Amino acid sequence: MKSIYLISSPDGNMKLYQFVVIFGGLLLILVQVPSFHSLRHINLVSLLLCLAYSTCATAGSIYVGSSSKGPSKDYSLSGTDENRVFGVFNAIAIIATTFGNGIIPEIQATLAPPVKGKMFKGLCVCYTVVTITFFSVAVSGYWAFGNQAAGIILTNLMDNAKHLLPKWFLLMTYALTLLQLSAVAVVYLQPTNEVLERTLADPKKHQFSVRNVVPRLISRTLSVAIATTIAAMLPFFGDINSLLGAFGFIPLDFVLPVIFFNVTFRPSKRGLLFWLNTTIAVVFSVVGVIAAVAAVRQISLDAKTYKLFANV
Repeated sequence: MKSIYLISSPDGNMKLYQFVVIFGGLLLILVQVPSFHSLRHINLVSLLLCLAYSTCATAGSIYVGSSSKGPSKDYSLSGTDENRVFGVFNAIAIIATTFGNGIIPEIQATLAPPVKGKMFKGLCVCYTVVTITFFSVAVSGYWAFGNQAAGIILTNLMDNAKHLLPKWFLLMTYALTLLQLSAVAVVYLQPTNEVLERTLADPKKHQFSVRNVVPRLISRTLSVAIATTIAAMLPFFGDINSLLGAFGFIPLDFVLPVIFFNVTFRPSKRGLLFWLNTTIAVVFSVVGVIAAVAAVRQISLDAKTYKLFANV
């Protein structure tokens, strides 16, 4: 939203936290979607939007990289050996968060038939889309901008006040991104909503009865308001992503599943499967611990530039 504003009004003086509050207001409306089942159409729109803005980002990076507008390409690794090592584990944590999108269909794909078959197909679609979109943007972005590539590749397409692409193309790309983030935010809020309503709702009443609508309206409004306030106060997305990956997605994706498999199915300790699972659990436990240290270290380093309601 801020990028769209700056493209349209380069001399504008609105701050990032103001746009966060506006986005929070939009979510207050969207979050009232009653249930996960109601989100199936939003998920489809989100998928199409993801494909659209990823295509725009990839095409924009290829255009800039092929022209004389882009920066000189430098693929060398900068920084000290210590910073590089911690940077690698910090990146692993961010990647774990990014690719952790498929964790819900991944779990459901292990359930009994017929759910297993349907969710496995959904899982294949999920990882196909994730692989195509993430890798196309990552590869084209690094090729175009080298070691100057920003964490959010779209920021490279705007060199301060200079636009490296036509204004209409940038506006379209940012608009697609904004719409997709709106859709996916509603999906990610739904588990919190389900937990709140399991406590506050009356299952004997209809979901649109006054008894259930009022608690749902209050709880969802409060959760979005609290999240919006925190987001406006601490808009440091990359560092928070790495922290989530280290403490959440690495254990959930790589450690706990193989431990649960060994505990549930009890493969022979003389067999390859048991020791393969054990090795995976041990290796990724170590990776998770180092990634957690790297994430906390990065936050402590960046804390020197942190300030509440920063206009980053």
